Order: sequence, then structure tokens, then C-alpha cells
Amino acid sequence: MDKRKLGNLEVSSIGLGCMGFSHAYGEPMEESEAVKAIRSAYDLGYTFFDTAEVYVGEFKDGRKSVNECLVGKALKDVRHSVQIATKCGIRIAQDKSLIPDSRPQSIIKAVDNSLRNLGTDYIDLYYQHRPDPNTDPEEVALTMEHLIDEGKILHWGISECSEEYLRRADAVCHVTAVQMRYSMMARNVERMFPTLEELGVGLVAFSPLANGFLTSGIHHFENRDEKDYRTSMPQYTAEGYEKGKALLSLLSRMAEEKNSTIAAISLGWMMSKKSYIVPIPGSRKIERIEENATAADIHLTDDEILSIDNALSSMDFLVFGGHGIQKQ
Repeated sequence: MDKRKLGNLEVSSIGLGCMGFSHAYGEPMEESEAVKAIRSAYDLGYTFFDTAEVYVGEFKDGRKSVNECLVGKALKDVRHSVQIATKCGIRIAQDKSLIPDSRPQSIIKAVDNSLRNLGTDYIDLYYQHRPDPNTDPEEVALTMEHLIDEGKILHWGISECSEEYLRRADAVCHVTAVQMRYSMMARNVERMFPTLEELGVGLVAFSPLANGFLTSGIHHFENRDEKDYRTSMPQYTAEGYEKGKALLSLLSRMAEEKNSTIAAISLGWMMSKKSYIVPIPGSRKIERIEENATAADIHLTDDEILSIDNALSSMDFLVFGGHGIQKQ
């Protein structure tokens, strides 16, 4: 797989979002199977792996599944050939809401915990998981600078931030990448492209397949699983499917023309837009991980991208995390 640059950090052109192995997508996957899937991604050419301190799931029998531990175990013997990203700065409440906490002491405690979980002495890319309204970005940046000086982290980033927040943080300690929700159905981050280019900041796209909707897989859930966040997402309702059906048809036609898949076209679209965009689709299935890797070979022309964008601007989606960019 080709490489891409997030600032000065070189990673595989597609990364693996590891959250679903233990968190948010139903009952956790058994450790041996999760480790096998993560390692298969490495064998396919993935070198960029994304996890977080709060990605912890629970089995019915009460056992915990700590995502960072799965990632660390799967990549232990190839540690220096991969780039691991993890995150700090939030807790998840009982109602699934996020509680931000980016106080310096909290970040310092969290990084040490993540290093233990991952079984490593450094983290390639360490994100503030969400901005904390009670902690200034300058203070967060100073803490990250301290961790870089100590060698505990090599680069730092911010997930789900505003342009103003990014500028204030970057002015203190250069931000390598922002991680933002970005897909054909949620395009608001495109407004940040000029700022990212000005500052030399990369974009890591999470949920690049709209939480699995932009695939040939499931498009609705018959039964609600409280451990699977997707069952409450608007794109998986009957109305959401109706609104997204035209896009699925468009992608199906393109996939057939290019002898590819809906998912690969979706990922190839964003990768063809900017060289500093790295999507991190997640899947538990090795065949899906392999399918997503084929997106690295999708190269759309400027005219094809413009045609897709024009079509997207005329569509109205029901989707978790945003409604795209509408035609002016």
C-alpha cells in the first residue's frame, strides 16, 4: 500500500479504525479473533492503526475488552514498522454522552495508561479526543509539547475541533493532524481544507463510510442492540435509507464501471481530493478490511470528483454527525 504524509508523519494511505473490535458496535469480539483481524490488516499493507483510551467494551459475562490492549498485542513484534494513534481527554457517561477532561494531570495520567495498555514506550500520534471547554487549547498544546520532549509521544493531534481551536493550539505546538468525521454524507470538514493546507496539518477521516452505510452491507437494523450505536443512527432508519438510496445507486454504478466496490469508491473519492487525507475505516471482518485496502488503487479524475460533488450537493441525507454540504 502507498504511503501518505500527515504533516511529517508517514503512514499507510488507508488506516484501520480499531474501535469496533471492542466498543460501540455490539458485543466485543473475542480477543484471539480481534488480534487476528488487526494483524491481517498489517499483512495487507496497513501500517496506521487507530484506537483510544475509552474504547473499552464489556462481554455478557462481565469481562472487559480493552481496545488498546488488542492493538498492542496484535502489533507487538512489528511495533517499529507501524504507526499507532490513540486518544485522551474524554470519559463516556452511562447515557453515552462524552465528558471532556483535558487538564494536564489527566492527560499525563492517560498517556501512561495507554503506554501500558499498548505495551510500548512511545505513541506515534496522540490525539486530544475532544476539545475541553474548561481547558484552553494553549494549555493542552503545552502538555503535548512536554510529552513530545519526554519521548512518550512523537506527534499530536486533535479530534473534532474548530478552525479557531486548531489555530490557537498549533501556535503553541505544531499539530500534526486533525481527526474529523468525513464521508460523502458528512462533508462539513471540507470548509477547513484551506486552513489545514496553510498550517500543514493532515486530515484523518473517521467514519469515512458513514458508519458502514456506504458499503454493500446492512442498511437497516431489524433489532435494536443497545451496545451497537448504529441502531440509533438516522441513516439506518427507513427514512434515512430512502434519502441515501440515490447515493448508493450512484456508487453502485461507478463501482461496476471501475470493477470495484461501493466502499472502495467512497474512500477513493476522498483520497483523490487531497493528498493529506487518510481515511480510517473500521471493520471486524477480514474480507472487509481487504476490500477497503483496494481503495488505495482508486484514482478519480478532477472531472469525476466534480461530478460526484455536484450530485452530493443536490442530495439531502439523514446521517449521524452532519448533513453534508448543501448546494448554495
